Amino acid sequence: MDTAKRVPAYFGSMVFNEKVMQELLPKDIYKALKKTAEQGSAIDISIANVVANAMKDWALSKGATHFTHWFQPMTGVTAEKHDSFITPEGSAGIIMEFSGKELIKGEPDASSFPSGGLRATFEARGYTAWDPTSYAFIKDKTLCIPTAFCSYTGEGLDKKIPLLRSMDAISKQACRVLKLFGKDVRRVTTTVGAEQEYFLINKEDYAKRRDLIFTGRTLFGAMPPKGQEMEDHYFGSIRPRVKAFMEELDDELWKLGVLSKTEHNEVAPCQHEMAPIFETTNVATDHNQLTMEVMKRVANKHGFVCLLHEKPFEGINGSGKHNNWSLSTDKGENLLEPGSTPHSNAQFILFLTAVIKAVDEYQDLLRISAASAGNDHRLGGSEAPPAIVSMFVGDELEAILDSLVRGIDYTDVEKTMMSIGVSALPPIPKDTTDRNRTSPFAFTGNKFEFRMPGSSFNIACTNFILNTAVAESLRKFADELEAAKNMDAALAELIQRELKNHRQVVFNGNGYSDEWQQAAAQRGLMNLKTTPEALSHYTDEKNVKLFARHGICTATEVQSRTEILLDEYAKTLHIEGLTMLEMLSRQIIPACIAYSNKLAEGVAVKKSIGIDAAEERDMVQQLTEQTAALSKTRAALQKAVDDAPAGNDIQSLQHRAEYYRDTVIPVMQQCRTIADGLESMVDENDWPLPTYGRMLFYV
Repeated sequence: MDTAKRVPAYFGSMVFNEKVMQELLPKDIYKALKKTAEQGSAIDISIANVVANAMKDWALSKGATHFTHWFQPMTGVTAEKHDSFITPEGSAGIIMEFSGKELIKGEPDASSFPSGGLRATFEARGYTAWDPTSYAFIKDKTLCIPTAFCSYTGEGLDKKIPLLRSMDAISKQACRVLKLFGKDVRRVTTTVGAEQEYFLINKEDYAKRRDLIFTGRTLFGAMPPKGQEMEDHYFGSIRPRVKAFMEELDDELWKLGVLSKTEHNEVAPCQHEMAPIFETTNVATDHNQLTMEVMKRVANKHGFVCLLHEKPFEGINGSGKHNNWSLSTDKGENLLEPGSTPHSNAQFILFLTAVIKAVDEYQDLLRISAASAGNDHRLGGSEAPPAIVSMFVGDELEAILDSLVRGIDYTDVEKTMMSIGVSALPPIPKDTTDRNRTSPFAFTGNKFEFRMPGSSFNIACTNFILNTAVAESLRKFADELEAAKNMDAALAELIQRELKNHRQVVFNGNGYSDEWQQAAAQRGLMNLKTTPEALSHYTDEKNVKLFARHGICTATEVQSRTEILLDEYAKTLHIEGLTMLEMLSRQIIPACIAYSNKLAEGVAVKKSIGIDAAEERDMVQQLTEQTAALSKTRAALQKAVDDAPAGNDIQSLQHRAEYYRDTVIPVMQQCRTIADGLESMVDENDWPLPTYGRMLFYV
């Protein structure tokens, strides 16, 4: 079978999707299930039993023997507990069964997952609840059922529950606004396409690097003669081994219904990217989690290890995950698509204004959604957006917004004069300006590209915060416009006022420049450079009220998430500190001593036969001095790690995170600087670690 026929034939073959359900479920059951998914209502157990039996039969036909509730706890990765379909029958036989009860609800241990104080060790009960809006699929001979995860007392313990709630919230408010424009829309859906960057390195090199194994990034490593300076890797010819990996990755993702579309070399050596087609946000989130898992598994088959850390190698670009976000109605209208008529332009401008307002008012939350110890290495490093949250809209659109704020006539790109009145808003052309890769939040024609999240992130956090912030803007707009006596006049006044109040967040210039740092401060924008700085704002009153107002998270749940992220930050740096100490004590310092001893023996031999060997003596001297300095700095790092403050309440966790940022990280950097200098002095055959040159430029 040729490729053109082969791919459509097996695409989604491991997914219990719409097509399969229509084939296997009675029409009334299928319609009831669709209604449940669309309206978010509880599913009747009799319907669940029929669906479960059909799922089981389908899964068995695909070779599955087990099922699992597949969920996304606050670890950021997925979790699963497998149960077989077998049920005893008679004295010695079995049958394969799967009930509606097993489909709807599972009960994993909730005490061993991060809970931010919501669960104690002795309070183990937790529940997983089927999410019928995301299709079940088969992975490793196991039927995986996407679920939400909550505690016995009802608090969300996962990434998905706030996301699903936020999707309902933004749909509700967007529908209110659209009704004012005479549109009968039942649901507005947020859609996402998450571009995934990653590195591939040889498996044998990975196995020799304890830092990569324990932390996901290299804690040591001198730059090779060549990095990414020649700009020859980006979009370059793909190595045959990597191409083979990409081909199998596509095959595996397509079987799982993941719309893998684009693949290419990224900027840094051995860095690559995969980009999918847009999907409903919760499905896109599930698929991105699957993508990262499949990438690792397929890489292993090809002799690679897939690195998803935000900064695996110092001195070259790290990896991000661009979150392309848009809004669409159930009738197929993209609400961020600039219209060609005055009336639809007014609608577009209003939704654009809502996003601008949301980004400005909740800069801190958007920064929090991209906060981690790993991502702190990327943000502001002239390879990724700065930690300042701003928006790029392009010159043409900014000119239109400026005319609205100033109340003046607008001249479009063809020099056609337009009135400021809402009833005569100008046509808004797409792509009349260049893209801006330095902007954290860029309008790219009919969507926004949020470029801050890190490559290892679960995008549920980014999107539930973005959805909720925009829902709040839309709520306020709907409240005001619904009470207005003159819709056109009220709309014009609202747009002008809100753009004037929030236009400071719009910036089309170079986000990497020092000048922007100063200008942003003058505009009153926040510059939360590190994770502890950002997380200190999570529980600000305005943020807690935002989530409570839309039913996304309670104040307790917001605090628990803050505690989890602070604890994760400190634990990450603690593990990095311990790993660095071990590598110094057991690998690097002994290797430096052994090499200097080898050189010293050579000097002694030469001296015994009358050869001066002055250069070798100087090298031994330098090695000895630098090794001693490294040993001394290692002791300082040991003390810094040992002296880290304890405590599990939110204040103690904040203090602990700040301590690691302010005390441990600087000493780690000192250790690295000395060790990387020693690497350049020691013979490569005597250096205990694969070098950057070897890892980045494999054949």
